[in-house]
This record gives sequence, C-alpha cells and structure tokens, in this order.
Amino acid sequence: MTTEHAGATADLIIRNGTIVSADAAKVGCIAIKDGRVLAVGADEAMPMARESLDASGLHVLPGAIDVHVHFREPGWPHKEDWATGTAAAACGGVTTVFEMPNTDPPTGTAAALAAKHETAAKKACVDFGLYGLLAEDTIEHVPELVEGGVVGFKLFMGNTFARLPSPSTGAMLEAFEVVAPTGKRISLHAETNSIMERRQERLTRAGRHDPMDHLASRPAVVAIEAVSRAAILSEWTGARIQILHISSAEELRPLREAKARGVDITGETCPHYLLLSTDDYHRMGGIIRVNPPVREARNREPLWSALADGIIDMISTDHAPHTPEEKTRNDIWTVDAGFPGVETQMPLMLTEVNNGRMSICDYVRWSSYNPARLWGLYPRKGTIALGSDADLAIVDLGREFNLEDASLHSRSKISPFNGRRVRGMPVHTLVRGRFVMKDRKLLDGVQGWGHSVHAIQHMPAPHVRNADSTMQAITRKSAAGLARS
Repeated sequence: MTTEHAGATADLIIRNGTIVSADAAKVGCIAIKDGRVLAVGADEAMPMARESLDASGLHVLPGAIDVHVHFREPGWPHKEDWATGTAAAACGGVTTVFEMPNTDPPTGTAAALAAKHETAAKKACVDFGLYGLLAEDTIEHVPELVEGGVVGFKLFMGNTFARLPSPSTGAMLEAFEVVAPTGKRISLHAETNSIMERRQERLTRAGRHDPMDHLASRPAVVAIEAVSRAAILSEWTGARIQILHISSAEELRPLREAKARGVDITGETCPHYLLLSTDDYHRMGGIIRVNPPVREARNREPLWSALADGIIDMISTDHAPHTPEEKTRNDIWTVDAGFPGVETQMPLMLTEVNNGRMSICDYVRWSSYNPARLWGLYPRKGTIALGSDADLAIVDLGREFNLEDASLHSRSKISPFNGRRVRGMPVHTLVRGRFVMKDRKLLDGVQGWGHSVHAIQHMPAPHVRNADSTMQAITRKSAAGLARS
C-alpha cells in the first residue's frame, strides 16, 4: 500500500481474488474508498475497512466497456429503455456503455443530446457515454454536440434500424473535416448503402425473402469498399475513426493496410461474428438477422486471429434489442435487425477463455483496457490500479449454466444464444465502488447511479491534415476573394 494512504479507512476490501490486468493475473486484495481504488496488494498491506468481500477462487476483472449499444430511448422504449438496458449491462459485468444516436429523435442536436443525458442520468445503473449523430444535416451541430458532452460520433454509411439517411461521400469528407480538430473518434457503420439497397430491391422483386437473402443483399464487398473509403478520408483529414462490428475476413485487409500507413483507425468485432455462422440460419430464422449479417464459418478464424494480432482492437456487442414479434416475422425484410448482447457477452467470452481460445488477460485487453485507452478513459477506466474508478466484474470461471432468453434483464427476450451452455459468469459487479449486481441479483436503488464519462474523457491532441483544403477553408477563401473584388 502506498504511504500516502497509510491510516485511511477503506469503504470496502475485496480479498484473495485473482486480480486480472491486460498483462498479468495475480492473487491479491483491492481496497476501495470513495468509489476509487485506494490500494492493491497483499492482505497484510490493506488498510482497515468498513466492509469486506472474500473473493477466494474468483477472478476480479476491470468491468467491461461496451462501446456499442442501442437502448432505444427515446422513440422505442417498448424494445428497451435506459433502466432495462443498463440493468442488463450490470448483470453482464459491463460497467460502462456507449449508446448510439439512432433514436427518435436522433441525437443530432444539442437539445436532443441534453434530453438523452437527462434520461440516462435518471435511469442508468452503469456509467455511460453518448454518441452524437454525424449526418448530412448535423455537421453544423458538431461544435454544440461536443460542448454538450458526446463521447464520440456515429456515422451510418449503410442503412440499419431507424433508416437514417446515409451521407454522401462529399458530406462524409466534410463531416470528417469538422470532427478532426475536436479529437473525438467517429464510429462507422461501414457498409456501402447503394450496393445494399440495389441488391435488396432486386431480391425483393424476385420474390426472395428468406433469412439467407439478407446475407445475399450484403456481401462482404459492401464492407471492403466502405472500410477502404473511410480509411482514405480519415488519412486525408486526420479524423480518428472506429470500424464497428467487423464481420468478414475480407475487410481486415483495408483495416490492416490503413493501420500500417499510420491512420488512426481502430476496429471492433462482436460475439455473434466470432461464434455463429450461416450454419445457424436454418434453425434460427429471423432471430439471427443483424446488420452486418452473420457470415460463413470461414470468417470466424480470421476474426479471432485479427484480435490476437491487434488488427481488431476490442470486443463490443452491438446490443440491438427488439421484441419477439419483431424478430419472428416470415418475411426477412420486415424482421428488425439485431438482438440483445450486453448481458451475454462476458459469459460467452469467458467460455472461450475456458476453452483455451484466449487467456483471461487477452479478454481484459479486448473488453476493457483497449476500449478505455483508445477512447480516452484510461487510466480512470480499464484497469485496477491506484486511483482508478472501482469498476469491477468479479467472475466465477468455473460456474456453468445455460443462457436463457427468459432470464435476460433486457426488455428484449429473444437472442440467438438462447439455450447455449456457457462456463464462466460475473457474480458481482461494482460501478465506482458500489455494488450494482451482487450474487447474481440486480440491487435495488441503483437506477441513476450511472454517470456520463464525457467529463473524464481525455483524447490525445488531434493531428489535423489538409486543413487548408477543407470545405470551411475553401468557402472562407471564396468569400474573402469576393469581398476584395
């Protein structure tokens, strides 16, 4: 224990758990005071404490940071709201979520952002960040959205739920130009809209409406083209970007090449792309529909390899809840895309730890450390260290159970992982030192405990490129020329 804390009384000590970081796992104790880590070390080095928890036989992880969730409020609270979505997160060992802007209204203005902040602050059980929408008609609102407290921006290059219009490449370049000086990262739904719309229209006209037809409308080339285009615009402007929900082996090439060129580009994948394939379509029907689609089994091993070698940086969920009725329609084009995932991600991935697919340290790196580091939250989040927020997932790696839709805390009770046997589960979750889930039960009174993380976000200084040729620069030059004439 550091001498500056000698004599302090901790609020809680977690004793004898295996404390996991991105690099090591070691048995020890954690002292927590005022929501932050006071000390980490041997039992005899711990201060006095008001409360203690024996974590013998358990692993203590930094809480997962899911940078990609949809909570549907405002607009569609029958699918999910902030209370149910963050309850699911808490019960899944997730202590921070980043929520997407395709709500109704979209989070594209200062007023919409402020209203969502107010709702989340009242209902959230875990910490959160809010994305601002980056679209043709919201570029002018970027400064006010940054001032209002967005954690980053979301740009839809392809259609998805709520069918927000995809910006033209010209508008996308301008959007990148405007965001680049702010240092905020832009998350991209990287599928080329015109290809998908054209193919879906032709398939529909031909009477094709089965689950596999959704995949036929979105071949991997839609992602290859979109990732390549986004990387070029990022390289030109200096805007930081994240490629969301990487689903195919083919899109790894432009991602890898952009990283090699020094582009500030990061990537995520999701459990359904790592664990499911087209082999599951027949038995699941529309339940498996998601954008981008679950692809052929040959894609899974390259995705795992890309995580291992750092080409893909993190695991997220794209938690996208809908009702059972909305997921079980006969016509695939009328089935809402997506399914809940924020509560099942950790058990699914811990199962892969038990299977030897990755180490527990790898899991912490991909689920917590890398998201915190790349989104400007480290070292407050993503680690268990002196001064860090006491965001903890205490897990039992040996506990086996079946994932069941009926047990999900999400309002969406329909998942492609229903009935799947897993081994490894979070048994306690703490957010800033407070138990929000204990002994597998969501605790009373935790709604409203979650805080927005934008106030603690510190992104590195931006590296803007080609500032003299931005839309703003050239129109300012044109106006100056007219004035002189």
